[in-house]
Amino acid sequence: MNKELIIRSSSEAVDFALLKDGKLIELHKEEEKSNFQVGDIFIAKIRKPVAGLNAAFVNVGFEKDAFLHYHDLGPNLSSQLKFIKLVSAGKLKDFSLKTFQFEKEIDKDGTITDVISANQSILVQVVKEPISTKGPRISAELSLAGRFIVLVPFSDRVSISQKIEDKKEKERLKRLVQSIKPKGFGVIVRTVAEGKNTAELEKDLQNLLSRWTAMCKKLPTAHHPSKVLGELNRASSILRDVFNDTFSGIQIDDEELFNQTKDYLQEIAPSKQSIVKFYQSNDTPIFEKYNIERQIKTSFGKTVSMSKGAYLIIEHTEALHVIDVNSGNRSNKATNQEDTAMEVNMIAAAEIARQLRLRDMGGIIVVDFIDMSNPENRKVLFEFLREEMSDDKAKHKILPPSKFGLVQITRQRVRPEVNIKTREEDPNNENGEIEAPILIIDKIASDLERVLKNHKEVVLNVHPFVAAYLTKGFPSLRSKWFLEHKKWVKIIPRDAYTYLEYHFYDKKENVIIE
Repeated sequence: MNKELIIRSSSEAVDFALLKDGKLIELHKEEEKSNFQVGDIFIAKIRKPVAGLNAAFVNVGFEKDAFLHYHDLGPNLSSQLKFIKLVSAGKLKDFSLKTFQFEKEIDKDGTITDVISANQSILVQVVKEPISTKGPRISAELSLAGRFIVLVPFSDRVSISQKIEDKKEKERLKRLVQSIKPKGFGVIVRTVAEGKNTAELEKDLQNLLSRWTAMCKKLPTAHHPSKVLGELNRASSILRDVFNDTFSGIQIDDEELFNQTKDYLQEIAPSKQSIVKFYQSNDTPIFEKYNIERQIKTSFGKTVSMSKGAYLIIEHTEALHVIDVNSGNRSNKATNQEDTAMEVNMIAAAEIARQLRLRDMGGIIVVDFIDMSNPENRKVLFEFLREEMSDDKAKHKILPPSKFGLVQITRQRVRPEVNIKTREEDPNNENGEIEAPILIIDKIASDLERVLKNHKEVVLNVHPFVAAYLTKGFPSLRSKWFLEHKKWVKIIPRDAYTYLEYHFYDKKENVIIE
């Protein structure tokens, strides 16, 4: 398994495409105007506590106030408020928390109006970016994420990632962290820390303490509201969260970003610094070179094609997402309907796991798999889906299939869903829309594979533009079909056809309907 990160920079935004064995699995965009990323810390003022919601609205500089629920205050809120007051007044110069006297923890089932009041200064962290008409969701329980650990100020707790299953390794990491942890700070050990030594964890810890100190130095002069600690740029944060030994390449078309990424990789994985490459080409844009544009066009529509003629229909409602699995009109190799359903469902499960990450879909997702009567098959499908989603770093929960074949998934959403328009203006109709023309090539190739199983000679009738695309160049797509199927396809341009219309004929000029 090889992973590649392809980064495209423009004047308005930076696009990040994560590929796994050449297939697009994540797509992110960092816009210049984006001022509210998950992880950013703001010094802000409480605008209004609302007892009925047990929450407060906080002015963080967004057009809509941020929402801060009582349960997101953290048990050590009183200590944080006291710290801010002393630092802002210049009475506390030591930011290490070694000698800082903690206040009593707040009641976990208390009321918001008992602990905070209007116009009070508070440090808050973005945990959910502004989505649709809602302002950012924030927390007063701060955390600074590093490569191997997460530093939690005003805490003494040490916890280990649940994804580390080896009990001995968990105990080793806990002892190690407790020996280097500074007083007044809690530590969460991340999954990638498994097998790491003291020096690597301590270096990560010192980097986070340096960021904490730099943030505290801003507090006495910071106006309200303002960002006092920004999350890493998106390239570095993606590398921090997903980078591992399976990465084989990082391609970047912007020299400044290339240098930043190389420097960051030098810090976290010096031996892998050489995989960062500066992409220069006047002829082919970087996303075209790595076939990303094509994958975007074929992956973000309402209908998603899969192998063997199967496809997904993805619908969005206000409350949830619905995914319908369809077998398509494919030739059936399986011996019975149950085997066919199982085969298609397994293909669909892998694609659904990819789609959730790719579109960053969150909330409630209901998947209507093809019905299977065998309980053992349903169990195998459920386990396979869980395994496929195990790499997804967003928090999620999957329920076993119901007796109607429905699988319910909840997935954390902290950013707006990636939504790319894949339909284009129809050249045959002034007010109509069509699927992106690139999709027609994939559909023709998929249909051709089925048609050639039962017909030795095939004639394809298509619009002249599509005919030219299939036959021109070396090697042409038709030549590639010949090498793959060992059968030559005759292609006839038809002026009368609409742009995306095509039909297959046999040697007797009968329309082939598959």
